[in-house]
Amino acid sequence: MIKTLHKMGLRSSMMYGAGVISIGASVASWFISKEFEPAGMDRADRWALFVGEWAPTFFAIGVALRMEEMEMEKGRETPEWQEQNELRRPTRAGV
Repeated sequence: MIKTLHKMGLRSSMMYGAGVISIGASVASWFISKEFEPAGMDRADRWALFVGEWAPTFFAIGVALRMEEMEMEKGRETPEWQEQNELRRPTRAGV
């Protein structure tokens, strides 16, 4: 699933941002619901908890995507020691 999300263009930084926004939205929904809902504090608490529960999921997906990004970077990069050894490797004439 994570590879598919990464191929679709979703990046870890986007998910970390979504987690932070979710926390802010949780606080905002609590204030808005508390002021404008006739149900009072109970409904405000429920809305804030509902929206706030998204943040850990976004952060967890962000961590998984970061691990995928690191794996992809690791596969693309040639270690510096390997590059240096390839430059020093003697060539055989006529082979």
